Amino acid sequence: MDAQFLDLLALEYDTEEKIVTEIINLEAISNLPKGTEHFVSDLHGEFQAFQHVLRNGSGTVKDKIKALFREVWTDHEINAFIALVYYPEDKIRLVKADLCNKQALNRWYRQTIEHMLKLVSYASSKYTRSKLRKALPEQFVYIVEELLYKTDSTNNKDPYYEEIYRQIISLGQADKLIIGLAYTTQRLVVDHLHVVGDIYDRGPDPDKIMDTLINYHSVDIQWGNHDVLWIGAYAGSLVCLANIIRICARYDNLDIIEDIYGINLRPLLNLAEKYYDDNPAFRPKLQPGNNGSEQEILQITKMHQAIAMIQFKLEIPIIKRRPYFNMSNRLMLELIDYDKTEIKIGGKTYELKNTCFTTVNPQHPEHMLEEEQQVMDRLLFSVQHSEKLARHMNFLMKKGSLYLKYNGNLLFHGCIPLDEEGNMEEMQIEDKTYSGRQLLDVFENYLRYAFAHPEETEDLATDMAWYIWTGECSSLFGKREMTSFERYFIQDKEAYKERKNPYYQLRENEEICRKILLTFDMNPDHGHIINGHTPVKEIRGENPVKANGKLIVIDGGFSKAYQSTTGIAGYTLLYNSFGMQLVAHQKFISKEDVLCNGTDVLSVKRLVDKELERKLVRETNVGEKLLQKISNLKNLLEDRYMR
Repeated sequence: MDAQFLDLLALEYDTEEKIVTEIINLEAISNLPKGTEHFVSDLHGEFQAFQHVLRNGSGTVKDKIKALFREVWTDHEINAFIALVYYPEDKIRLVKADLCNKQALNRWYRQTIEHMLKLVSYASSKYTRSKLRKALPEQFVYIVEELLYKTDSTNNKDPYYEEIYRQIISLGQADKLIIGLAYTTQRLVVDHLHVVGDIYDRGPDPDKIMDTLINYHSVDIQWGNHDVLWIGAYAGSLVCLANIIRICARYDNLDIIEDIYGINLRPLLNLAEKYYDDNPAFRPKLQPGNNGSEQEILQITKMHQAIAMIQFKLEIPIIKRRPYFNMSNRLMLELIDYDKTEIKIGGKTYELKNTCFTTVNPQHPEHMLEEEQQVMDRLLFSVQHSEKLARHMNFLMKKGSLYLKYNGNLLFHGCIPLDEEGNMEEMQIEDKTYSGRQLLDVFENYLRYAFAHPEETEDLATDMAWYIWTGECSSLFGKREMTSFERYFIQDKEAYKERKNPYYQLRENEEICRKILLTFDMNPDHGHIINGHTPVKEIRGENPVKANGKLIVIDGGFSKAYQSTTGIAGYTLLYNSFGMQLVAHQKFISKEDVLCNGTDVLSVKRLVDKELERKLVRETNVGEKLLQKISNLKNLLEDRYMR
């Protein structure tokens, strides 16, 4: 096998010179400083805010501009240039409108291109020329490299360089070059992006986030519970699909289903119009600036009720055929006294308000009306035949996982299920018991199987996709029960308190975090846990850095639905060769505010962990692969040329 491997390697490196050159190149690269990792979480469809954070690299772009120009520029000039790098097309339009004189505009072009080249040079200082070349605007690579790598100390080439600038401007290419260099800078300041879960639900534009990630140069995703819900629906889970539509109806986001992914909701509307009326508990949470008519809101309200009742029906057979899910207390439609309009939960009886049980058979509440089944079958067919959704879900599977070990850190969205004593919580699945890392691996295996076999709609793998969304031992849900039913129909808030897994208290304990890192075969002295899922209530003084810096929570509230609770608009994390910084973001107002007023949404950068020695590429996941390739090439060199 070794000989066969070397034969294959020799096809690419077929001379001694090629092997030696590549070894030198890889050894040199492995001694460069590690690139900057950028961590974001819980985006929840908030594309505008996410895009801004991506463009500014959580403040990295601003830091580099200030470092270059703070001695020679005013704050106003710095802010104007920052806005240009963030939103080059829009800023250029504003500049053109302001500079009506062609001569003045040409001067601006000349100066701006020089400033952009300085910024690109500075931002690329720890990269190879080859890596920079890949980041440059393709049509201008030759020109940019000529201007970047000036070596003429005798000034013999000054006319040559000046003519390049003059021709760029006179041929009308200045706009394109400046825009290209701005995007090159954005790419250079972040080497790799981690999305620690929950791209979908609540906000209006998860599809735009997905399109951005698909085109991003280097990214991985740790699935969130809302992402798994969409994956489960695409994999054939009717109950996951019902949950998606219910959440979209609740947050006034049905456009995502119908307009973006092309899924026809007319059959659901027809069903809803037939059986349901207005109901205050099911009125949608309207998006800011919603101009929908009262009739449209009433239609959403009716569809919201229809899909919620279908969801509660669909849950019953899963709970009954999977007793090890331990969810018999969630057979809500079976717990109702329909004559008294009451329900008994945990030994306490509650009056039910705003009920909508017209399609429920009290003797067999799990029975779907033939019309309901037809609606769900049509919806599932549409979901599984949406080209755009297929592209997005396939990307989620390709780039995603439940957890990731990366450069010494452990990334996951929700929790590692623990019991009260801090031991790994056990779950029995069929005749086997799992906990900790093994449990997460089993969950992921089931999810991948379900995705690969969408025709199997009632098998264990498909049921498990729903369990990962809502089950008590799910690492993504992290609570004992999901009380959606109680929130709709019971006024007593005590009835729908959702008890969190002990992990969320125990993660404050450094020993617990070290134990978790060891469970995943990671170094507890140097590693960190990076978490999303639970909004950090900074407004109440909660600290996102826990367990003496061993654990960092980066869900601070991108979602507008959380911002009144959190007091901020999200945390992000940066990890470069010098260490880790946590960045808090204020509420993103608009792109126009950045362009016109020079405002930004960063508030505080907080040092989390400082490297005692600057971290090099050879100490990273990428470095491991480089070192392995170096070893393979040395073996090839010895086998073929040094015997």
